[in-house]
Amino acid sequence: MDLHVRYEGDDDPDKCTARKLARFDLAELHRSDRTTPYGIVLNPHAERALSSADAADARDGALVALDCSWESAGEKRFSLAGDHRALPYLVAANPVNFGRPMRLTTVEAFAAALSILGEPDHAERVMAKFTWGETFLELNAEPLRRYADCADSSDIIAVQQEYLDRG
Repeated sequence: MDLHVRYEGDDDPDKCTARKLARFDLAELHRSDRTTPYGIVLNPHAERALSSADAADARDGALVALDCSWESAGEKRFSLAGDHRALPYLVAANPVNFGRPMRLTTVEAFAAALSILGEPDHAERVMAKFTWGETFLELNAEPLRRYADCADSSDIIAVQQEYLDRG
């Protein structure tokens, strides 16, 4: 599954997980919407949740993330062409947002999506480049396993609600 990033370059380059993925040839960066390929776009504002039902489309096209600072990640920024999908409830393990729900870095979003889409080995490969990568997968092991077993978006939402109700 090819990983592509619409790269804004508005965050700290030393902490940018997308740049690090590109350095290791694990993702391709794009500086404009026009050059970013059509695919499954990870978008926290999407109306549908990512599920295993999206796996074939992601394999045939691309898995796309927008890399920008959380301060500028408003809904208007997600104008990329593709099928937009939201990730379900997960907890960040990155040093900046550790323990905060839904404040994932680009690599965490990719790893979550890959796990949900049935590619856990690929998720482990991308997270292996980060000292805290294994922690993300361990922290979210149960929900990622449960989300991967869901047939479609509505199943994902039902499982997610269980985690939100625990809050």
